Amino acid sequence: MDFLRSLGSSKSVKDHVVIAEESGEEKEKADYLEREKGEEDADNHEDTDDDDEDEDDDDDEDDDEDLDDVLGEEKREWQDVRLKNARPPPPLTVTHVNQTLDLQRLQQSMSAVKAEDQTSSEWLETHSVEHLQLTLQDLVDRGKIGKLSPDQETGKVTQHIQFDAYDVNEFEYKLNMAIEMYTKRIKFLLQGSKRVFGHVKGERVAVCIDNSDANLGFGRQTALQENLIHLLDEQLLKRKGLYLMSFGTEVDPLWPVVRDVNERIVEEGKEFVMRFKKSGGSNLLKAMKHVMKLPDIDSVVILLGSLPDQPSELLCDYVTQLGVGRCIPFHTIAYDCSNALANITLRNLAEASGGRYHCYAASSEEQIYTGTDITLLLKAIHAAQDVINKIKDMRKGMMGSALISIMNEISTEVAKLPQSRFLPRPPGHDLPLRIDIPKFQPRGSVEWLKQHGLKAKRLDLYQVLAPNAYSYREEFIPVIKRAVQSQVHEKAMVQFAWHDGSMKNIHVDMTQLFEYQKQLKEAVQLYERRVDWLATGSRRIFGTLVEKNMVILVDNSVSNVNYLVHIQHSIRLLLEQQVANKDFFNIITFGGKAKAWKPTMVRPTTENLQEAWKWVLDIQCGGSRNFLSALRMTMENDEEQKHHVYVQGIYVFSSGVPDQDNDVVAAYAEEAASGWNATIHTILFNVDDYDEQGAIPGRYANITRTAECLRQLSHCTGGRFMWFRETGIIENDDIQLVNSEVERALNYSRKCSMLVEAVKKKYKNRFRYPEMEELRALPPSGASEYGRQRALLPPPPQYNNYGSSSRQYMHERHEPCPTDCRPRPSSAHASARETRIVPKAPSQTSRPSSAKDPMQCTRTSKKGNSQHFFLEGKKHETGAVFKDYPDQKSVRKGIHNPVLPEGEDSVPTKEWMRVYSLKKLKLDLNRLISGPDCKHMERNVKALRKQVSAKYCDIFPTINIKGTLKHLQLLPHELNEYEAQVERVLRRYLRRLQWLLSGSRRVFGTLTHKKVVLLVDTSGSMEPRLNELKKEMAALMWDQIYKLDIWFNIIQFSGSCKRWRDAIQSPSEENCHDAVRWSSNFHANGNTCTLEALQMAFEDKDIEAIYLLTDGKPDTSTSLVLREVARMNMDRNLPVNTISFNCSDSTANSFLHLLASETGGRYHRCPDDFNADIFAHKLLSEGFGDSEYPHLPQFEGDDLRRLGTEIGLARKHLQQAKVYKDMYRAKTTYPERPPSAKAQKAPPTPFVVGLSSRARVKVN
Repeated sequence: MDFLRSLGSSKSVKDHVVIAEESGEEKEKADYLEREKGEEDADNHEDTDDDDEDEDDDDDEDDDEDLDDVLGEEKREWQDVRLKNARPPPPLTVTHVNQTLDLQRLQQSMSAVKAEDQTSSEWLETHSVEHLQLTLQDLVDRGKIGKLSPDQETGKVTQHIQFDAYDVNEFEYKLNMAIEMYTKRIKFLLQGSKRVFGHVKGERVAVCIDNSDANLGFGRQTALQENLIHLLDEQLLKRKGLYLMSFGTEVDPLWPVVRDVNERIVEEGKEFVMRFKKSGGSNLLKAMKHVMKLPDIDSVVILLGSLPDQPSELLCDYVTQLGVGRCIPFHTIAYDCSNALANITLRNLAEASGGRYHCYAASSEEQIYTGTDITLLLKAIHAAQDVINKIKDMRKGMMGSALISIMNEISTEVAKLPQSRFLPRPPGHDLPLRIDIPKFQPRGSVEWLKQHGLKAKRLDLYQVLAPNAYSYREEFIPVIKRAVQSQVHEKAMVQFAWHDGSMKNIHVDMTQLFEYQKQLKEAVQLYERRVDWLATGSRRIFGTLVEKNMVILVDNSVSNVNYLVHIQHSIRLLLEQQVANKDFFNIITFGGKAKAWKPTMVRPTTENLQEAWKWVLDIQCGGSRNFLSALRMTMENDEEQKHHVYVQGIYVFSSGVPDQDNDVVAAYAEEAASGWNATIHTILFNVDDYDEQGAIPGRYANITRTAECLRQLSHCTGGRFMWFRETGIIENDDIQLVNSEVERALNYSRKCSMLVEAVKKKYKNRFRYPEMEELRALPPSGASEYGRQRALLPPPPQYNNYGSSSRQYMHERHEPCPTDCRPRPSSAHASARETRIVPKAPSQTSRPSSAKDPMQCTRTSKKGNSQHFFLEGKKHETGAVFKDYPDQKSVRKGIHNPVLPEGEDSVPTKEWMRVYSLKKLKLDLNRLISGPDCKHMERNVKALRKQVSAKYCDIFPTINIKGTLKHLQLLPHELNEYEAQVERVLRRYLRRLQWLLSGSRRVFGTLTHKKVVLLVDTSGSMEPRLNELKKEMAALMWDQIYKLDIWFNIIQFSGSCKRWRDAIQSPSEENCHDAVRWSSNFHANGNTCTLEALQMAFEDKDIEAIYLLTDGKPDTSTSLVLREVARMNMDRNLPVNTISFNCSDSTANSFLHLLASETGGRYHRCPDDFNADIFAHKLLSEGFGDSEYPHLPQFEGDDLRRLGTEIGLARKHLQQAKVYKDMYRAKTTYPERPPSAKAQKAPPTPFVVGLSSRARVKVN
């Protein structure tokens, strides 16, 4: 107290200095915050303009956002807005939404002006030692940190910090100014009515005054009435609403409701105070029950001068339970009460309700300083005085203008800091982890190549060439009594070295090699993507974590003290990116001793990962590398073995060799790992060579021998070895395996090129023969012997007039032959073009068949069976009759018999239709009748001068499919089978429709995600159907969430937002019962703050989807909601599934549909009537005879609409199939009129092909 009085007697001039200094500091702080806001706006503008940049640019933007998170302002808490009796602003005064943020920043900058209206806790938010950056930690940050150097004898790391004298003096001066400011605040709280009743807060206040015999007796009534009148004039007159009540054995209120404050109300209150009289005991519980029923109050003042009738525990429990969700603080006042139990009761009531406690005693000044407001200020004064005492101790070590060897004076504070605090750290190094749960279990390159390697994909060159490879053979022939070697005629094949060293003759198929080269290219591109994936993030350091149960061994020896931040950052990346989907994990550090984070492996939950990261931040480097003790701690854990939890993977992160001998460590590791089926992977962090002045490690080895030691340790257990440094990867077993596969692919590609070049070189003179001259695309140039021959004339036209065939034949025999009498190529004959039968022409120069150009060879189908004969009357003329024709592949499509599931899957209809739609089940009627064998063919006959249809056109019915004439080749029995299959599929569709319209799926749709948050609209417009919504919420809990094991949370929004829990919870029976109870207390009132609810939902980092149920548009602009959701969802890609509940506004439904489509979610609207159920029931009971009745209802939700579209398509196909069957019946009942005898043609004759180039023969 003497200390406070001495500080209170300061000069007024000094007060002005403090105020000026305070305002100057606040002005500088406001300017600094404004500049930061401008920089953030500029960054956001640049991010918006660069949305379409590459992925590298996106990574840079993410880094900038991380820096903004570190340096940016703290997020302000949501402040409830009072909506009762509120009036909407005039339309001409509505401003931009950013004005609210500007006003809030202005309020913060003018906090000194509003200091009189703030509580001590609110005032200290902007004036505390921590906010003013005057703590001992801030003082240490101002020092200049020297290089870390271990002691040569003990190996312990020591730190040295140097301070400038000016910084220390300025720091001490600001602390003294802060203490004086706190003292002035205490004096302010001891003035006027605040000395007796404390600082009353709230806009609409209810005041409860104790009128018991003990409080008003013994001459205390007059003093109490005078103090209360002073309270009304000084503090309660400034409130907006007031409610006065006295209590003793019974409750005596002045007004039935809260009254707005004015002069008349204050006068009534004074008269009420002057009428006080004794009323028995102190029934505080009854008074609280009465006052808690009052609506529209935000603060309760309880004045108590005696011990209440009820015990303290009962009163606190009542306040805690009744005040849930209302946030009404109690301002309790112990008025000149000498009973310590009463004071304790009032303090507990204030703490339970989140309010403040004040104590007044006329005979004891010390009791006033036990109140909440003054206690907080005294703690701030003690904190500032402690820092000043530390500075005084530091001044004893002052030399010149610098403070040297600070560790000797403040060793206790510096010893608490982790060693990484004295090293440069990246932005956001100390922030919590941003956990990214992998969507799949990664595999090592060995397992991955078993599925995607060249041999697994049958892309090994020797596998491809094996069918066309022939070995060299040499055998002894007894008949000729000598050894004979196998030979290829005129070397038609290419010799190729086989993988076993032998030589084989290869028949080169150019088409096959071309396709093989394309497949090799695709495989190499896949391997390159795999290498890029392995070289990013934590995989660049640790590779892929493939085991389910894993332990990380981290080297924290004294040699790594300067690289501690790099080690921590590497572990941070690993915990964020790869550990979240494992079963169990643990972290063990080894230096002089091994130290584990947890005694056993634990589940990688979010809480455990964050706790592990905090533990990693406190790692201290010291000692040598006792690796064997850490390995034994990992492998010989009895607790894990009792619970049958075994280590599968051990990841050793080290920068040197262990203290133990290499052979000893390798032998123990191999034996222990083989016994428990574990694998040891080693990661070598390449550091600079050891400092000569630093501590000497237990065993020294250069970097080459270190890498060899760790490589041997990992390979002896079947693990992988990774070696990296700050600049990049030096060695990685995973990447080397993939690169070796790429080298094999390149080697195979080069060998393919060699084979192709060998073939080209062998046939580079292929045009030396006249038969090959015809293969050229253009006439040859030059004066060669064969180059001067000109092209043949086209053949004479053919006519189908049988009467003139003899004259045509004689004309052709006497027609002069062209100058070039060389036989014409077979492709020039019209008959050859139509029948594809190529006659052999005599060749002037015979050439072996093996010498033909392989580039022109094509694979032909099986030839037909033919019989040759001589023609009568024609000399040397022959013909051929084809009896059997080669088999061709049928292009007809049969009716597919689909396999349909019996049970229902909780998947979107879009995903379900990808498997069970008519198209996927091969029951699309248009595709079945649109094959190439159904095409309607017409050909122009020159003799008749008209288009003539093919003969089969009269057999099959002609139909029009999308503007194209087709022939229906599905026979009646096939159409019957098609109808049966489509009816079976249609019944399955109707059963799924009934399932989607049953239970909670009718209102909420199908929940297809495992971690969801439900946003429920409880605005005033929901009042008519709120009871129905509560029933549907209960059905949703048990029908889908509990049954499907969906983690969930609920957010209720109307004028404000309320969470059920702070994060998503498991769907246990207890949580589901609690959620049903919580949702049953919904009340419909207020507006619709959809945007605030979505922002609250996006704060949960663990959710996978959002389900928004509302009955209308939000209060804010719909375009603003869409923009804000797109901004928040930029990096998370959370689907927002919207549910329209009892909403007939087309604009609101369009907004919900757009919000769902832009976020990748689904839109669902609850059908208002039961037409869909009647539709499905009638079809299932009455059959599918009528395609129009019953009519298909119009669905607006995505799931129901897609299913309804497929049902309509199935009914349409059924009706079309019936029409096609009727066409067959009509053709059978009314056959076409047979042609007349005159028009009948001669019976068909066998097709004859003349092999002579001049003969054209028709055989009748």
